[in-house]
Amino acid sequence: MAQNQQMQGPVSTPERAAGVTRRQLLLGLGGAGLAMGLGVYWWRSQPVAHDHQRLTPARAFAAAQAGEITLIDIRTPLEWRQTGLPVGAIAIDMRRKDFLQALNAAVAGDLAAPVALICARGVRSARMTRVLAGAGHSLIIDVPEGMLGSASGPGWLAGNLPVARWQG
Repeated sequence: MAQNQQMQGPVSTPERAAGVTRRQLLLGLGGAGLAMGLGVYWWRSQPVAHDHQRLTPARAFAAAQAGEITLIDIRTPLEWRQTGLPVGAIAIDMRRKDFLQALNAAVAGDLAAPVALICARGVRSARMTRVLAGAGHSLIIDVPEGMLGSASGPGWLAGNLPVARWQG
């Protein structure tokens, strides 16, 4: 009986034939998928380059209060509910099908009116500057710090700038 056990030796199975178990293969593929997903998330979270004017949240607040700009918060209703709206901002969800019409109504159809865009971290506002320039708006301003802060700076909330509760 001891002789039979010695003769059997290591067993080769199709699962181990290439030196990788099925579990190792699945874990490797899962890890690669996770890495790719994180890469896509990182890429989408980077603001696009643009040559439009930029304002800090404090300067955007002061300019909105002085009537020098129209400040548009392009975030979602859920975000407005969570953090409130910047005082002096008009809430227009950028996902609205009629976003351009709502923006044009906010500036009374004046495509040369200075419009500052704010979002959570400056990614969506940077992207929308290009969209609005393509739609004919000539003075689009980005607030790249956003409400929550970004690589550009601490943001509206950390700057202790006033917020209003969203009534939606």
